[in-house]
Amino acid sequence: MTPLAGDASLRRYFRLSKSDGQRCIVMDAPPETVLSTATFVEMSRRLGASGLSPPDILAQDLESGFLLLEDLGDDLFVKVIADDPVREEPLYQEAVDLLIGLHGQRDLARDLPRYDTATAVREASLLAEWYRPYCKGDAFPGPPDPQLNALIARHWARFEDTNGLVLRDCHAENLIWLPDRSGLARIGLLDFQDALCGPPVYDLVSLLEDARRDVSPDLRERMISRYCSALGVRETSLRADFCLLSAQRNMKILGLFLRVWHSQGKDGYLALLPRVWDHLMRDLEHPELTDLRDWVGENLTAPEGVS
Repeated sequence: MTPLAGDASLRRYFRLSKSDGQRCIVMDAPPETVLSTATFVEMSRRLGASGLSPPDILAQDLESGFLLLEDLGDDLFVKVIADDPVREEPLYQEAVDLLIGLHGQRDLARDLPRYDTATAVREASLLAEWYRPYCKGDAFPGPPDPQLNALIARHWARFEDTNGLVLRDCHAENLIWLPDRSGLARIGLLDFQDALCGPPVYDLVSLLEDARRDVSPDLRERMISRYCSALGVRETSLRADFCLLSAQRNMKILGLFLRVWHSQGKDGYLALLPRVWDHLMRDLEHPELTDLRDWVGENLTAPEGVS
């Protein structure tokens, strides 16, 4: 049994290997500390039935929070690209095509919790509660900020009637290249237990505004254009949605990384703050987000490592 790299949650993963070469993955998600694994099981079933490649569920003990999963291998997008950088754009094209394929499949989001205004506000509030004390040297956590919450609520109203699948963490460390499969099944999906029903463009944001690796502005623009062209969406409209979703996500991530550092001692997340801050600054350049840009300028400072 070999431990695998975890994430910002309290879930743990292990690879089980037998002498004959058989392998599988154990997910340990203690029900008293993390959300139920039932959503993961249901979403795996739905995605698999739609011709995609989530790991098959080999065995489950939902009461104890254990799943035994198919091992999809080690060819994470981030690893494949690091080994052969010329493959970056083709792989991102594959990922964008996957999101295009998911865009109209409303049945995949059926009965999932909504990515509603209250959820968006609660997430963005982490910025005031955890990142602002970090800037000012105050005690953790700080109080929520009513002005920030009101601004997020006002902007998020545009997404209240959207009903697409939101995987939420669709980025290069959660996608596995499976070249022996065909079509959209060539991408293995790892992280979807927190899926919601809401604006599907959010997953394009999480792919291109990656907190863990740099995606060049040129590649980012080409992938946005590819997405818009395939769906017949006006780029100006989608870019406004993209920047708002990205700003909200990056506000959440800045606060979340500080909370994980403070509560779990995972100081590696501090090194990621400058990249996320840069993403947020770029998002807030959009003319529709002037009010959020003003709030950030009045309340926050850049993390160390940002000039």
